Amino acid sequence: MKNLLLLFAFILLLASCTTQNSPKTIYIVRHAEKQLVDNPDPDLAQVGQVRAKKLAQILEGEEIKHIFSSDYKRTRQTAQPTAAQFGLNIQSYDPRNQDALVEQLRSLEGNILVVGHSNTVSQLANYFVGDGEKFEDLEEIEYDFIYEVTLDKNGSSVVRKLYKDY
Repeated sequence: MKNLLLLFAFILLLASCTTQNSPKTIYIVRHAEKQLVDNPDPDLAQVGQVRAKKLAQILEGEEIKHIFSSDYKRTRQTAQPTAAQFGLNIQSYDPRNQDALVEQLRSLEGNILVVGHSNTVSQLANYFVGDGEKFEDLEEIEYDFIYEVTLDKNGSSVVRKLYKDY
């Protein structure tokens, strides 16, 4: 009986020492405006380069610890100014496997930027909405939304803002 009590006390001690992930914010954005060329992997247009720099300015005080981008020039170029600002490498993810990305995002510590596409960013945000209203895919001309996902001990919430809101 004494050994059983000691074992129980030890298990409680271990449980109290484990840490839950700290609260964090995940910023999900579509890549900035791309060049209108007949190329499946175009660079950013000049206005897109300006938007990418604006994103870095918006996130300047947010202590970004991780940056994820699909493996396309336009997404990587959108993330690059923020990555340079925080001295981070851009990690690639497969936009067709969002389950794996969500699991990874939940496990990481610190604030995160994810850059995706018109047909993936809303879907990614929807993983964190819970029972709330789901977001529709973005239209081809929509580049100005930032999804702020807040994760804390009480769960998650998502707010969709415009760049001009910052």
